[in-house]
Amino acid sequence: MHYAEITSRLADTGGAKWAIHQRCREMKRAGSDIIELTIGEPDLPPDPKLFEVCHGSMVAGRTGYSSGRGEPELLEAIAAMYARRRPGVDADNVMCFPGTQTALFATLLGLTGPGDGVLVGDPFYATYEGVIRASGAHRESVPLRAENGFRLSADDLKAAVTPQSRVLLLNSPHNPTGAVLEAEEIARIGAVCAAHDLWIVADEVYADLVFDGVFASPFDDPALAERVVALSSISKSHAAPGFRSGWAVGPREFCEKLLPLSETMLFGNQPFIADMTAFALTSNISTAARMRTDYKRRANIFAERLAAVDGLVPHRPQAGMFIIVDVSGTGLDGESFAWRLLEAGVAVMPGSSFGENAGGLIRLSLTVPDEMVEAACDRIAKFARGL
Repeated sequence: MHYAEITSRLADTGGAKWAIHQRCREMKRAGSDIIELTIGEPDLPPDPKLFEVCHGSMVAGRTGYSSGRGEPELLEAIAAMYARRRPGVDADNVMCFPGTQTALFATLLGLTGPGDGVLVGDPFYATYEGVIRASGAHRESVPLRAENGFRLSADDLKAAVTPQSRVLLLNSPHNPTGAVLEAEEIARIGAVCAAHDLWIVADEVYADLVFDGVFASPFDDPALAERVVALSSISKSHAAPGFRSGWAVGPREFCEKLLPLSETMLFGNQPFIADMTAFALTSNISTAARMRTDYKRRANIFAERLAAVDGLVPHRPQAGMFIIVDVSGTGLDGESFAWRLLEAGVAVMPGSSFGENAGGLIRLSLTVPDEMVEAACDRIAKFARGL
C-alpha cells in the first residue's frame, strides 16, 4: 500500500533513539536490577493543589470542547506571565497546546516547508530532528563546543547560515547539556538572526530549573519581538508531564496564521487541564525550587564521583535535569558504552540520540534519589575501570 512521503522522512527519528530506555524497562519487568537514568521525568509529584483544581473543574462540568486557541483564563495567565518579561504582551500573543512538543511541531510546520533550513545547536534534544523534518525542512547543525560549555556561539551560528535558513531553533537552558546562555550571548545571537531575517523559536521548558544565575531569553528583547516565538509548558516547572499542557507565545500575526493549523490538529487543551494550568501559573508553588535544589546536588555528586574515574569527563550542568559525560577516553563511543553499561545495571542515554556532535557522550538523568545516584556512580566506575 502507498504511504505519504512524511513517513519515510520520519522513519529513523522516533523510537530507535530510545532503544536503551525501552530495553531497560523490559529488563526491569523481567526482574533485573537496573538503575534507570534515561528519561527526564520529574521524580517529584505535582503539587496536590493541582489535582484538587483539576478534579474540581471536571466535577463542575469543564469537560467539553475547548476553543482552538485555548481557554480564556489560561490565555490571560500565560500572557500576564510573559508581559512581566516584555510589556505589551496580551492574550492575542498566546496559543495553547497539549505540551511543548505539540507546540514545537505546529510552530515549525507553520514557519518552514520543503527545502527550508532550521539551524539548531548540536547536540540537540532527540525529538528536534523529527519536528524539523516533518514539514519537509532540513536540519542545519551549529556545533556546540565543549570548550565553550556547549553554549551556542554567535560566530558559529553566523558561519552555519545558508540561503535556505529560515529558523533558529534555540534551546536554553539546554537539553542534553544543561548549558545556559547569558543575556550578552543571546544579544549577539539575536543580531545574527536579525541580519539574516531568521525566526527564533525558543524552547524554554527548563527556564525554571536554572541552578544559579538568571534565565535570559531572546523573547525579552523588544527589538526581536516580531521574530521570536517562545515555547514552554508545565511539564518540568510543575512536575506535570502527563497533563500535556503547553503553549506558544509570539507575534499576533504568527498566532493568527497558525490558528487554522492548530484547529486542524486539535482544539486547544482540555478545559479542566487549562483551569489547572492557569492556577499553577498564578499560584506560589514550590515544586520548581525543590527540583532545582535536588538536581543541582545530584549533578554535583555525579560530577565529583565520575571525574575521579579515568576515561570519564563529566560536564557539570547549569540547569535542567541531566548531566552529560564524555566517555571517549574509555575507548568506546557513547552508544557502545551505554549498551554495555546497561548489562552492568545502569541505563543511560547514548549521545548518538542527540546528534552527530554528541557521539562520545552519554546523558544521565538527575531524577532519582541521592542513594541511587551514589549507587549508579559505583556501578559506572566499576564498569569503566574494568574496560
